[in-house]
Amino acid sequence: MDSSGLRTSGSRTELAAAVHRNAALSSEGMLERLFTFLFSGLVYPQIWEDPVVDMDALCIRKSDRIVTIASGGCNVASYLSAQPEKITAVDLNATHVALNRLKLAAIKYLPDHRALYRFFANAADKRNIEAYDRILVAHLDEPTCAYWGQRDLLGRRHISRFARGFYHYGLLGSFIGLAHVISRLHGSDLRKVLEAQTLADQKTAFDTLLRPLFDKPLIRFLASQPASLYGLGIPPAQYRALAADHPDGMIGALRDRVKKLTCDFSFKENYFAWQAFGRAYGADADAPVPPYLQVDNYQKIRACVDRVDVQQVSMTAFLASEPASSMDCYVLLDAQDWMNDADLNALWSQITRTARLGARVIFRTAANEKLLPGRVSDDILRHWKRKDARSDILHARDRSAIYGAFHLYELREPVQ
Repeated sequence: MDSSGLRTSGSRTELAAAVHRNAALSSEGMLERLFTFLFSGLVYPQIWEDPVVDMDALCIRKSDRIVTIASGGCNVASYLSAQPEKITAVDLNATHVALNRLKLAAIKYLPDHRALYRFFANAADKRNIEAYDRILVAHLDEPTCAYWGQRDLLGRRHISRFARGFYHYGLLGSFIGLAHVISRLHGSDLRKVLEAQTLADQKTAFDTLLRPLFDKPLIRFLASQPASLYGLGIPPAQYRALAADHPDGMIGALRDRVKKLTCDFSFKENYFAWQAFGRAYGADADAPVPPYLQVDNYQKIRACVDRVDVQQVSMTAFLASEPASSMDCYVLLDAQDWMNDADLNALWSQITRTARLGARVIFRTAANEKLLPGRVSDDILRHWKRKDARSDILHARDRSAIYGAFHLYELREPVQ
């Protein structure tokens, strides 16, 4: 694990370069700067992309070298179940870097799967703080220790969140919590959705508990405000794309995504639904959790955890430092939704230069759009083939349900 320092101010500057497109005093510019400020702290206590779909798309081999945006780290750790040669996790957000380094140290140094599960699945147990102080802190770099040792306005260390329900924190956790409060004000308890035992029950729960909420004036008003969706990590440019993706605008897009989350996958296998409606993973022993927390994957993930390197850097800058033809898999999450054409071309120029024969790239978009054609140079895109049918199948299987499209590209021909 990279032990370089975490740069909160530096990460905010680089994030600003990616997000700011308008004058500071314009309405759009002020929204962009508010997003940058909020996004510099903890955003995703749990990443909101499905690692099972990712791994199916990438067909990870033991000789593969993977570069991925780190985010909350669930997918980074889960990819280790395929035992690739190397994973580099990059992120501009210093807090996400600290979370990834904590997660990897916990996998390596906590005594057993039970302790790891208690830390990141339960994530609400005082024994987690004891384990951090007694075991983990000795194996973390100084900046990561400094982050988890920081105190909030009530004098509580950041690490104490793992004794109080870690998934209630961050922008995403706060957004989900607010959604629960607003739903209760309108007479719907979102936790009751999880009482459904079959897919038919889940559809009934959506029709009776959830669908009516999207007709409420307050909820329709909030959905029309870009800043209200910052908790989902949606910057202004991505908000516009998502709103344009549905004839009913943002409220219609949100309603359809919640319907997919509720109705298309059994709650027995969809931990994203548990996080959305229960604000935690299920308490039962067989409750769904990310692959890195599944007991059957524990030993092989732990055996190769040192293959992950976490760096606070942009994807483009990292790739520019790597030799040609050196990478096999690229995981871009939804970051390209934030990018202008120059950013996209710079990124794909480096992806193409560093890609080995057979390389795969995956990413998601908020809207149902192809994104790259017409924006990335034909001289770059001609090296790549979008797997259209496969992308559509994978999108339909994505349990996170929030995105408009999933994209799988494969290298058609390497740069000569």
